[in-house]
Amino acid sequence: MEKLQVAIEKARSQRQKAGESRPAAAPVAKPVKPTDESLRTCWKDLAPIEVPESVITQNRLVASADGPAAAPFDMLRTRILQQAKSRDWKRVALVSPHSACGKSTTAANLAFSFGRQSDLRTIVLDLDLRRSGLRRILGQHCQHTMADVLRGEVPFSKHAQRLGDNVALGFNGSTVRSAAEVLQSGKASEVLNSIQAGFEPDLMLFDMPPLMEVDDNFGFLGNVDCALLLIEAERTTVDQIDVAERQLSELTNVMGVVLNKAHYTEGAYGYGYGYGY
Repeated sequence: MEKLQVAIEKARSQRQKAGESRPAAAPVAKPVKPTDESLRTCWKDLAPIEVPESVITQNRLVASADGPAAAPFDMLRTRILQQAKSRDWKRVALVSPHSACGKSTTAANLAFSFGRQSDLRTIVLDLDLRRSGLRRILGQHCQHTMADVLRGEVPFSKHAQRLGDNVALGFNGSTVRSAAEVLQSGKASEVLNSIQAGFEPDLMLFDMPPLMEVDDNFGFLGNVDCALLLIEAERTTVDQIDVAERQLSELTNVMGVVLNKAHYTEGAYGYGYGYGY
């Protein structure tokens, strides 16, 4: 027993000496927080865009100017901000069960609405890579896609465009065939973290593909804090809503459900959009 105790003490002494002689581990490098001046510069350096009046009228961009027509989107903006702040959420995916639910039109109108929130910085990314919906709705052109950015081939600072002073937009200049592989890659996650660290947005909105038509969402939604489900009045079925909500809840937090394209004949929302939560 005495010999065993001596052996234990000897082994302990040897471990302690080894620890003392081992060089200290290098401290983990933390991301350098951008200064206020560098933040202003990186936002200011983004290419500015203007949306033609004809595009605004044709594509129902009713939130492009403050007023009664913008009220539904301003209300939706406020509800998003309230929930995001209370839960410390910064990344919000806009998802629909099927196509033609008005998801990209909603994303475009929210871009204008958040632009009027001058104390906030917002990034809106079109990650429906198989289409170029957001770019077309806003009547813009670009050379690259968000897939090029997420692969690390093109810097976001060179690709993004700026609406007003405080909204950055990431468009798709063309369609992308390998959309699921791009969105589900570890590189995409790294790039998103880099964009968030470099631009420090208060909120990031992601215009995502229809949930039930492709598998693009399933490997990506782990990168967001929550999702907003947009459904089309008189077209999206109750079964589709139930399935979509269940699928979303398995992938991320469900912020709420937006009833889109609901036409009211009376009340504040008589101009064609209604929202439910």
